[in-house]
Amino acid sequence: MHHCVCVPEIFGSDVFNEATMKQRLSVEDYNVWKQCIQNGTPLELNTANAIAEAMKNWAVEKGATHYTHWFQPMTGITAEKHDSFISADGEGRVIMEFSGKELVRGEPDASSFPSGGLRATFEARGYTAWDPTSFAFVKDGSLYIPTCFFSYTGEALDKKTPLLRSIDEVSRETVRILRLFGDTETKRVQVSVGAEQEYFLIPRTSYAQREDLRLTGRTLFGATPPKGQELDDHYFGAIRTRVSKFMSDLDVQLWRLGVLSKTKHNEGAPCQHELAPIFTDASNACDANQLTMMVMKKCAAKHDLVCLLHEKPFAGVNGSGKHNNWSLCTDSGKNLFKPGQTPRQNAQFLVFLAAFIKGIDEYQDFLRCTVAFAGNDHRLGANEAPPAIISIFLGDELTAVVDSIINGTNYTEPQKSLMRIGVDVLPSIPKDTTDRNRTSPIAFTGNKFEFRMLGSSQSIAGPNIALNTIMAEELSKFADILEKADDFDLALQKLVCDTLTQHQRIIFNGNGYSEEWKDEAAKRGLSNLRNTAEALPNYASQKNIELVTKHGIFTEAEFQARQEIHLEAYNKLIIIEARTMVDMVMHQILPAALRYSSDLADGINRKRAASQGTIKASAEKALVQRISDCCDTLYEVTEKLCSDTKAVPLDSSAAANYNSTVIVQDMQAVRECADLLETLTAKEYWPYPTYSDLLFY
Repeated sequence: MHHCVCVPEIFGSDVFNEATMKQRLSVEDYNVWKQCIQNGTPLELNTANAIAEAMKNWAVEKGATHYTHWFQPMTGITAEKHDSFISADGEGRVIMEFSGKELVRGEPDASSFPSGGLRATFEARGYTAWDPTSFAFVKDGSLYIPTCFFSYTGEALDKKTPLLRSIDEVSRETVRILRLFGDTETKRVQVSVGAEQEYFLIPRTSYAQREDLRLTGRTLFGATPPKGQELDDHYFGAIRTRVSKFMSDLDVQLWRLGVLSKTKHNEGAPCQHELAPIFTDASNACDANQLTMMVMKKCAAKHDLVCLLHEKPFAGVNGSGKHNNWSLCTDSGKNLFKPGQTPRQNAQFLVFLAAFIKGIDEYQDFLRCTVAFAGNDHRLGANEAPPAIISIFLGDELTAVVDSIINGTNYTEPQKSLMRIGVDVLPSIPKDTTDRNRTSPIAFTGNKFEFRMLGSSQSIAGPNIALNTIMAEELSKFADILEKADDFDLALQKLVCDTLTQHQRIIFNGNGYSEEWKDEAAKRGLSNLRNTAEALPNYASQKNIELVTKHGIFTEAEFQARQEIHLEAYNKLIIIEARTMVDMVMHQILPAALRYSSDLADGINRKRAASQGTIKASAEKALVQRISDCCDTLYEVTEKLCSDTKAVPLDSSAAANYNSTVIVQDMQAVRECADLLETLTAKEYWPYPTYSDLLFY
């Protein structure tokens, strides 16, 4: 029987949100918390105690017995340690207690989390501090308290702390620009983010039979099936019943947790789907995306499915990404990337547009590094996702406006020679009338920029920290110039015109997949960091260190540590994949092929004996020969892979370089051979489900 879901009733029902706080706190405590959020000041202990008591009572009513400080360490996923509310009363019974001290600060052991050299293992203390801008929630019998994670000496060990710092910084610099345009009201600017999430769903039984999926999240082997995604029949197609039930269940769970799950549909590849949320502020969007990935996995298990978040679970069909829609909004809800109705509003829009274009051009390597990850190497530049070269798509009309500013000509009437920003009438800038460019890494889509290079399994914190910091830097430079100007309009016109002229190389509206674009980009001086090993050494460059330390987003040590952590993660992943391949070849693939080959040979001998040698058995003979040759080659290339994994250099940069050239090529050779064997071996002998079984169940 199908139960009707009343969305307004269930939405946020498992969240200790503002409405619940208003209801359960005294007016005084609620106002103190509100002030603390607005001014960024710490909570007094007595207020924290009151909030903790209200939060505990609410959570216990919801069936919670434990609480956890939920944080986002440098692993890219979330971490949690659960403590129960129980406390002994001295008479052999227990009482449910939870203090402000426990709410505001926790002390998980930090020794097992990546710290990139920031901490020695014996200095294992890590602290979690409640982030009062994110609401606590109840899930699976525990009260989850979103927190920041830092070391005993105060270094950020997580992705949340620098994200909050970058949000504050871009808000401060944006307000400076708004004041110059006569806005005296706006106190704070919010970074608005919507992260679309792609994923694959496959049957749990098939998943359990594949060692590669279980250990690495992707198939390391698999011959191309007779049908892939050529017919485009999956994209936006009717959703199969089992998947539809999963999606409905997922929506309800996410809505209860206050996640604004909006759109669901089939994606381009078989078994691939997408969930898109409504935009919210960057910090909550980051929490919500981590929650979404967590809930997806648990919900899939309930429906006897497995949710794969790897960027490329299957070769030959599209991988999964995450589109990060980013813009800036004032506290009164005005989107600063929305072209306005008046010349003055459009002048303001052009300042933000010019700052964004300049920032992306100047810090393209920084942005590229935030999406550099072993799984993402299979997508970026692989003729499905955006290329590894960063560029911005503006669409025809906005590009024409930009060109007219650069050339000093009028957009609509060529005979008017000069465009004075904010003085003469600026042409009305149309809203997103251009077709979307799916090959572009960063596309302007009417009132926001869509950054499309993120991998599906990645935290959205890193790319948003970069976008916020880059934008803060450029707006800060613009404000420095404009605040000193004698003639504001003249200075504004010159600034926008000069900026667009100097940074137009980053604007590209054509096909990002084409070979011509690679040549053209090289001529323009744009960088093409094709994989993680090429990209990551550019992360902690002097220019980037100066950027993040100037704005207080990271200390130099925190920033260097992140480069080290990302390199280590890359190296470990590649070696795990290589070892899994060797294991599967030696224990599954070769034994299966040899058994089939042996049975074929026995069959030939039996036929010969029965016919006194008159039967040719040429098909069997040819097949045995091909399988035998293929097994020999597979054994050789696997031995090479095995020995090469033992020769990885100790230095992490050198190791990444070695892994991306030597090990990845070795793995490719092993895969080609094994996939050929799969096509030669009878299905009943093959040791695990094939692509046809996995994708077309």
